Amino acid sequence: QVQLVESGGGLVQTGGSLRLSCTASGRTFSRYYMGWFRQAPGKEREFVAAISWSGASRYYADSVNGRFTISRDGVKDMVYLQMNSLRPEDTAVYLCAAGGVGWAAATTRRAYTYWGQGTQVTVSS
Repeated sequence: QVQLVESGGGLVQTGGSLRLSCTASGRTFSRYYMGWFRQAPGKEREFVAAISWSGASRYYADSVNGRFTISRDGVKDMVYLQMNSLRPEDTAVYLCAAGGVGWAAATTRRAYTYWGQGTQVTVSS
């Protein structure tokens, strides 16, 4: 089992920045690649970003590419999402997830086994 706890969400104005953190505990963190997803009210949960086991490879959704950066700290068992130039359409609950299926599937929900409870991000216009 892997337990994931997100933090760092909040209310920010358009153009602002936030840094989300996800703390992992339980099984060896390095065995999993990590992802961030988000879910807005009435919408499907969507992929945001993923980072490989070593941190050498990353995927980003087109909507956040160039604005968001995912990173991981293998010593602290944490993963981060730096969000810059935030827009109202970025408003959602952001969830951290751990996956072990092939890296090629890392942009899909089905690839992830463990999920956090999420942290709310609200961007005001």
